[in-house]
Amino acid sequence: MADVPKHGGHMSRYPVTPDGRYFIVGGRLWRMSDPRLTAAARKALVSELMAARRAVNTARRKADRSAEDAAHANVDRAKRALGERGPAWWNDGAPDLNRRMAHTTPYARWYAGLADA
Repeated sequence: MADVPKHGGHMSRYPVTPDGRYFIVGGRLWRMSDPRLTAAARKALVSELMAARRAVNTARRKADRSAEDAAHANVDRAKRALGERGPAWWNDGAPDLNRRMAHTTPYARWYAGLADA
């Protein structure tokens, strides 16, 4: 799929819902980062997230379950700070549809239209 714009002015190879709340991979909705984060804060949190993910891989290679658990906790902490997990960052009462299949959500019609584009 060609690059498509996503909120925050970045480009993504994954489609982003019209409201900017989710991007779609394999037909599944994944929550976007909170757009209220400053560019600097987002960059720092993404750096923390990537370091935590590398730590998960390192711990797995070493078969160090304790280190892996700690690294997973750091991944979760960074994703929550980014707004990708935990309470939804929007406050209009719309449900959080994170990890749901797009075709089973209110985005179904929009998602089906992507195939026609």
